[in-house]
Amino acid sequence: MDSSQLTRLACQRLGIAALNAMQEATIATCSNSSEVILLAPTGSGKTLAYLIPLLSRIKPQQGTTQAAIIVPTRELAQQVEQVARTIASGCRIVCCYGGHSFRDEARSLECAADVIIGTPGRLLDHVQRGRLQLDGIHTLVLDEFDKSLELGFQGEMRSLIRPLKRLALRLLTSATELPELPDFVAMPRATKLYYIDSSKKTEQKEQLAVYHVASPEKDKLTTLYELLCRIDDTPTLIFCNQRESVERVATFLKQKGVVCAAFHGGMEQPDRERALCRFRNRSVNICVATDLAARGLDITAVGHVIHYHLPLDAEAYTHRNGRTARMDAEGEAYLIVAPQEELPMYIEDVRYLRLDSEPHKPALPRMETLHFAAGKREKLSKGDILGFLTQVCGLQATEVGLIEVKDHYSYAAIARKRIGEVLRTAQTEKIKGRRIKVNRASE
Repeated sequence: MDSSQLTRLACQRLGIAALNAMQEATIATCSNSSEVILLAPTGSGKTLAYLIPLLSRIKPQQGTTQAAIIVPTRELAQQVEQVARTIASGCRIVCCYGGHSFRDEARSLECAADVIIGTPGRLLDHVQRGRLQLDGIHTLVLDEFDKSLELGFQGEMRSLIRPLKRLALRLLTSATELPELPDFVAMPRATKLYYIDSSKKTEQKEQLAVYHVASPEKDKLTTLYELLCRIDDTPTLIFCNQRESVERVATFLKQKGVVCAAFHGGMEQPDRERALCRFRNRSVNICVATDLAARGLDITAVGHVIHYHLPLDAEAYTHRNGRTARMDAEGEAYLIVAPQEELPMYIEDVRYLRLDSEPHKPALPRMETLHFAAGKREKLSKGDILGFLTQVCGLQATEVGLIEVKDHYSYAAIARKRIGEVLRTAQTEKIKGRRIKVNRASE
């Protein structure tokens, strides 16, 4: 399938009217260049921009892996896989990342994948064990390459990339300008596409309001809670600089009766997936996270970003704020500043906010998430779950939210007021002819 046909199919399946200018330019450039560097901010649609030229080059059922997409994080690997599976026709796609079942991945690699997606360490592990062959790869994508360097994956990527001798297309994406590429990925003939420019930054500044919130004490927990009691209940990301701080803040908020989720790199993969799922499906409106959540995640419609800790540098500040005020939407960023702290020079156009309005405790989210102890490997589908919830449990379509099916478990958001009766029904009724354990997906 050529790129124009694939574009029409992708737009149809993803429910979009047309590609944006960056995506169209990337596809056109990939047809005329063997080396492409795409610089564009998180959330601009880079994944679709490179998947269309990549998938248009795949010849299914050739018995060899033809394309590789290397990403820095597990969550980005999952997101790329989801988009690729949505728009691909007849391609065999395998996704590999740390925290995922190694046995399931090994079983999936018994037959060569047309496209392999994964994090550097896990991909290299499969190569060294002889389960993944790279000699047939003609298309390579290094997605969020700057993040991979930041996380210290140079050695793994060097080992993966250097043996690739048959590359017809190399595409590197980054959210920031790279002063110099490492020797193992040098692209002397690369065509650069720039989509980080002053006009975009100006647009975001106009859409984003930044507030200085003074904390009277070094410990900012009370100020944070008071701030949450005064802003509206749209989705809110709270950024901390350390994993331990994420846990401390989340624990404090839960003790205050605030429904929230924690997200950081030290969590087990199922816990990370559950946290993101609950935030995506609006079972929680507040997520406390490290900068791992600042980019490369499928999180939309974030209304507020709160810097509980001041960002470590200008780049971190930009990426954090980039989670809100996206796609022509407005957003707000709050900097909680302790008495001994000063705002860095790169933080400009700040308004001062006094917490003197009437507080209101953050409302309970309208939805709550169910955990089903079965997934793709057990042949459970979204349709099976939707049918159980609507036909067996009697929920209306408006009472069912996002359904996500993983390998061995699934999540479904339903109206919070119906959670009790659904759980009672699940104790006696079967799903797809068998009993499946269903419970709350709370932490």
